[in-house]
Amino acid sequence: MNRHLRLSMLMAALLWVTGAWAQGASAPMGSQVSHGADQMNQTMKSGMDAMTKMPMSGDTDKDFATMMKMHHQQALDMAKIEIQHGKSPELKAMASKMMKDQKREIQQLDAWLKKHP
Repeated sequence: MNRHLRLSMLMAALLWVTGAWAQGASAPMGSQVSHGADQMNQTMKSGMDAMTKMPMSGDTDKDFATMMKMHHQQALDMAKIEIQHGKSPELKAMASKMMKDQKREIQQLDAWLKKHP
């Protein structure tokens, strides 16, 4: 895997872990994490795990398209959770728009990957 890509992924994972730890550390004792937050956490963990385990081809374009497709799928999964469990009408509307945009971009990435096997 490209050294810079590994470093970027490690930084993203570190930022996520640090943010998750900070949220947990600031939560009141005995508080329960909502079902939606728990689902979001699992989605983030599984997505990061899949991306770090993805074998790199050495072709920057192909690796970018493949990883972005995974990243967009993770965004779709998180947006679904927001729509199901979120309370903010503004964020739910934003999540709906993101789903439409991410699906379109996944289709574009799939089309590019199909042309460049």
